[in-house]
Amino acid sequence: MLRHNQYELAFEEYVRAACIPYVAVDETRRSLLANSSLKSMDFIVYGAGEENLLIDIKGRQFPTGTSPDEGKTSGHKWVNWATNDDVLSLLQWEQVFGENFIACFVFAYEVLDRRWYGELNDLFLFQNRTYAFYLIPVRDYYVQMKRLSESWDTYSVPAKVYRELAVPFRQKAHLEPVSAE
Repeated sequence: MLRHNQYELAFEEYVRAACIPYVAVDETRRSLLANSSLKSMDFIVYGAGEENLLIDIKGRQFPTGTSPDEGKTSGHKWVNWATNDDVLSLLQWEQVFGENFIACFVFAYEVLDRRWYGELNDLFLFQNRTYAFYLIPVRDYYVQMKRLSESWDTYSVPAKVYRELAVPFRQKAHLEPVSAE
């Protein structure tokens, strides 16, 4: 994990507060596997049940952008882009770790305005910012992803489909809501 990334720090505090066992992965170097370079995941989270999660945190704002008039938030909700490298590396890690490990994206949304609180589940306060964490298995993401930018090699899942597939992290981790003050 990157110690300067606010989204990863917030997620780490979230799982720590919920007493979920995890390992923060040192992603300063890419791993080599069979002579290919793989992007590292950010966390390995050990589940209460049979599933363990290989997690790559994707920090996004909810919604994106600001309007020039009065600084009101506007823009897109449920932004969920990832690079092709993110997707393929996590799928490869899932194979390496084997049974009982599921590669997932956790989209860590920083909620920019209180008026959006009703659209999100399990809000978490960290360093005076409010977050919501949504999980989507990379296999599901891969099946539904559409090219967003050829030059950046990025993809996303259409918002409607994403909302059907993504779940609040606590739901996947079988947790009760937690909050940090």
